[in-house]
Amino acid sequence: MEIDSVTQVAFISASILSLILTGIFLSQIYRKTLHWSFIAASAMQTIWLLNIGMGQTLDFSIGHLMLVEAAHFVAWILATTQTIRHYCQNCLPRIYTVGLYLFCAVALIFNTFYIVFEPLWLQAKVALVLQGIVFAIVALLNVEQLYRNVQTIRLLKLLCLNLAAIFIYDVYFFSQSLVQPELNPGFFQIRAVIIIVTSVFMGIAAITLNQTQDQTARLSLSRPVVFYTTSLTLAGSLLAIIALGGYYVRIYGGDWGAVAYSLLLAGAIIAIALVFTSRTVRERLTVLINKHLFSHKYDYRTEWLKLIERLSQPTSPEDVHRRALSAVATIFKSSGGALWLRRGKVLVPAFQDNIAINVLEAIEPDDSLFTQALEQSEWVFLPSFTGPQDPLAQNNQYLPEWARRISDIWLILPLLNESELIGFMVLTSPNGDATLNWEDLDLLKTVGRQIANYLERHEQAEQLAEARQFDAFNKLAAYVMHDLKNLIAQQSLVVKNAEKHKDNPAFVEDAIQTINNSVTRMNNLLRKLQRNEPEGVRILNFNDVLVEAIKRCQKGQPVPTLRNEHEGIRVKGDWDSLVMVFVHLIQNAQDATAPSGFIDLHVRRENNVVYVAIEDNGEGMDEDFVRNRLFKPFDTTKTGKGMGIGVYQARDYVQALGGNLTVESTKDEGTTFTISLPVTAS
Repeated sequence: MEIDSVTQVAFISASILSLILTGIFLSQIYRKTLHWSFIAASAMQTIWLLNIGMGQTLDFSIGHLMLVEAAHFVAWILATTQTIRHYCQNCLPRIYTVGLYLFCAVALIFNTFYIVFEPLWLQAKVALVLQGIVFAIVALLNVEQLYRNVQTIRLLKLLCLNLAAIFIYDVYFFSQSLVQPELNPGFFQIRAVIIIVTSVFMGIAAITLNQTQDQTARLSLSRPVVFYTTSLTLAGSLLAIIALGGYYVRIYGGDWGAVAYSLLLAGAIIAIALVFTSRTVRERLTVLINKHLFSHKYDYRTEWLKLIERLSQPTSPEDVHRRALSAVATIFKSSGGALWLRRGKVLVPAFQDNIAINVLEAIEPDDSLFTQALEQSEWVFLPSFTGPQDPLAQNNQYLPEWARRISDIWLILPLLNESELIGFMVLTSPNGDATLNWEDLDLLKTVGRQIANYLERHEQAEQLAEARQFDAFNKLAAYVMHDLKNLIAQQSLVVKNAEKHKDNPAFVEDAIQTINNSVTRMNNLLRKLQRNEPEGVRILNFNDVLVEAIKRCQKGQPVPTLRNEHEGIRVKGDWDSLVMVFVHLIQNAQDATAPSGFIDLHVRRENNVVYVAIEDNGEGMDEDFVRNRLFKPFDTTKTGKGMGIGVYQARDYVQALGGNLTVESTKDEGTTFTISLPVTAS
């Protein structure tokens, strides 16, 4: 069989890469993921490729090449058969295995017979092609059996895919050669190219897939590989290689094929050398292969839904920390742990379960190297990993002393909200396998961020609740101060008139009644402020409330009048608070109306709602003031006299009773406040 120089270059390049692959298999044999027969098969493949590449130079006979071709196929058939026996749960039937051994033995004996006797009755080309087709089909059957039955060794899965590519093309090549008068050199070269590519892939897979635990070996291409830029990247790389090769041929001359195979060989050797010598490249490539070519250890959708379900359950503020720790420990089957949270400039233990921690000794500053690694690198510390070459233990020198004293510590997980470290979590060893891979770390970091958001949200909710309590207290204090101001005004008026009317018995009696009324109201206000006594909501006679409010405003001008045709109306409320609502509005009307004007209270009822219109013909208000300032607390037009919360307080209380307060006003014409309240059955 004659082959040209380009084909020689292709097969010699393939033999070099096959030899490198054999060396890689030999160096990785201690992992026990490969049977020794794979090394023998790779070595036999190297001999086969070298025989084809050097056949023209050394003048090998066609019979010699047929024997080497048969030995190449036999080596791979036996290697896959032995691997199935050693690593697969379902072994091949005994009759099938014995049949394979007999077939391989007969094939080798036949090729040896052909070399010795060279029978004229059998053409060399026909013998080569027929045995090639049969061998390729049998080899494919074996590869298919190995691929189907291997469950946990990912390396074998990838090797099967590469071997399948070799044997599928061999079936096509020999089938085409059967109907062609001569072997096509181009098709022959492609055999070498496929060996080159598959040798690179198998070598990188053997270096990177350092499997430390059983993982599912089911292939599942990730979406980025399928949908994103893979095709464009490959196409761009191919165009760049063609451009460089074309430039070389144009400048220096030569053959395109030799350039292509030389570039392939050089690139493949560089890639394998880089992967073999660089631990960082191996680690990243391992994650890349596992992430994009195999199904994941976790069903992330299921894990995410379970986590959200656990965290969304109703819980008390005291149980938030327990829920957060339990959610993480359940996912990773940990028996216990502890939670640290940031408090000012330190991180302190907030909760612990089934773990012994001295709280005083476990306070961690937020500027230590340990916390910086947690925050800046989102580093998951694994104190139980102690190997100096283990990449997962490379930051363990930053572990604080309290962490080293925990006997059953497994990992320390950072809790990051955006880029801020709000705390961290310690988990004890799980019930089962404690080893971790990139999938566990990815899930840990994702869960850690979700837990951080959960804890931050609950802490903010507590702060908001406290702020609302203070806000309610401050609002009550403002209301009390406003009422005290009115009481002080009454007392000041008594003091002012005392010098003139102190000898008048009627004045003295009125002053005593005013003081008594003020003392009673101040005691009521004090009880409300101290919250020792809740507001006394009871059923009130609405007409009595209005009469009392008008009575308290009798000394102001103009004197209000009341028109009420529904004297039997009952409403719910606190007596003092409801009276003060009307007092505030009447006094405001008196301040805005001339003594010669009027203030009229008109009561009407519609179904189960009573309406009170407080109408005056005073200064009135413009639309902008009513819309933007009237109900705004602490905004007053009575400089030095008011606090600006009377109308706001009145509307707030009326709305608390289920009613409403509205206003209609025209500048220089007057104002009408309308209060609506639900009527209560008597």
